[in-house]
Amino acid sequence: MLHLLSLRYTGSEREAGPYVAAHVAFLERHHHDGTFLVSGQTVPPSEGGAIVAAGVDRGTAERLTAEDPFVVAGVATYTITTIAPGRVHPALADVLAATPAPER
Repeated sequence: MLHLLSLRYTGSEREAGPYVAAHVAFLERHHHDGTFLVSGQTVPPSEGGAIVAAGVDRGTAERLTAEDPFVVAGVATYTITTIAPGRVHPALADVLAATPAPER
């Protein structure tokens, strides 16, 4: 199961500034454990960011986003889009094979 985690600032990017270091630590922790495959800022960065998460169910993705220091501080929110991969590029096949099958 894959999840696209779309982060949007609730105010200005400047208001999120004091929480950037804690947010980066949050990202690094989940990249290190293999849950976050890709993360980055939107273009333009003032809109927020996006994360591709894998290997967790929807409930866990919701819990993780609620723990983001940006969310805890009230300076951002997430929208979660869950994706059941139908076609996969060969370069990603091994990574995605480690994710649990979709619940039906």
